[in-house]
Amino acid sequence: MVEKLSLFESGQAQLDEVAGILNLEPGIRAILREPMRELHVSIPVRMDNGNVRIFKGFRVQYNDALGPCKGGIRFHPDETIDTVRALAFWMTWKCAVAGIPLGGGKGGVICDTKQMSLSEVERLSRAYVDAVWQFIGPERDIPAPDVYTNPQIMAWMMDEYSKLKGYNCPGVITGKPVAIGGSLGRGGATACGGMFTIIEAAKHLNIDLTAATVAVQGYGNAGSNIAILMNDILGSKIVAVSDSKGGIYNKQGLDPHKVFQHKASTGSVVNFTDAENISNEKLLELEVAVLCPSALEDVITERNASKIKAKIVAALANGPITPEADKVLVDNGVFIIPDFLCNAGGVTVSYFEGVQNAYNYYWDEEEIHERLGRKMTKAFQAVLSESLERKVSMRVAAYIVAVARVAEAMRLRGWG
Repeated sequence: MVEKLSLFESGQAQLDEVAGILNLEPGIRAILREPMRELHVSIPVRMDNGNVRIFKGFRVQYNDALGPCKGGIRFHPDETIDTVRALAFWMTWKCAVAGIPLGGGKGGVICDTKQMSLSEVERLSRAYVDAVWQFIGPERDIPAPDVYTNPQIMAWMMDEYSKLKGYNCPGVITGKPVAIGGSLGRGGATACGGMFTIIEAAKHLNIDLTAATVAVQGYGNAGSNIAILMNDILGSKIVAVSDSKGGIYNKQGLDPHKVFQHKASTGSVVNFTDAENISNEKLLELEVAVLCPSALEDVITERNASKIKAKIVAALANGPITPEADKVLVDNGVFIIPDFLCNAGGVTVSYFEGVQNAYNYYWDEEEIHERLGRKMTKAFQAVLSESLERKVSMRVAAYIVAVARVAEAMRLRGWG
């Protein structure tokens, strides 16, 4: 029986493939296969009942050849160091493919915030910063929101770091509320960036997005925003959406705004008026023009990849398609926009936020969107060009573009 690769080992296997294509020097290849540093911390938090509970936390700084590390902090009951390590690995390539001067990092805490009070979450957020603050900073490593973290949590973390440093440090964290140094356009940046890549993919494939059907798996921040943007701006028909409790389908189309309101009031998209309930598995297999997996990793695997009928799979989540599934989809003619290209809009606007913090001058939302559109379109075209020239999949092409950029920076620095 073949042992299943971990998420990070899968990433390493993909890197090895690209390293061979690029003929990377053995030293550079060896450095790129492992994170520069990992921090494991025990975080004591006094709970509302007076007891002290110890939470396990992580911060991984994968590679900083291009600039300070950048990556979100996840609060999740099933968090593992392997997942955090893999996501820091992908953040390295995400920043590189987007053409921004940042490296890859990621953090996480094993916790279930759904079972915690708001004050307990605040104490945990501040305690995490107390544990890692000497390893982060605008010139070193810049965290951001991720799974089950949000702008309020970033505000608490920024405030705690500022107290420890003795002065206001808005640039230590991105994804903050606008009132304390956040950037306009950051909330929907991941989806907005994904929309720009979908537009370019549709042009390449001659797909009319005004007549296109769309299914969105995962109706959180990225998923709800991509549904709203594609409906409102592109005129696409959103026929199915889902969350962790299940999905809904209406071939005539759903109003994503009303679905969002329904989820806000009930806690799920399930049982939405004028739609039939379907499973997440069924949603993935719908015959649509665009499928957006926007939740967690490993939702399209070798087991269900052959059942995917979408023309475009836009991977808004991190790692939603396994390497084995990727090959099946490509062989079946599905056009994949790989995750670290498709969802690079979030880190790109986070980079814009850091620039604005450094200048203490803030752009309006229209300028943010214009800058994001230029960045994402340029990144997509670079990857598409590599894919067509080398006759490789978009995922391999994205790795080629990103790894080549990081490797060049390493050579210039004298690494490896």
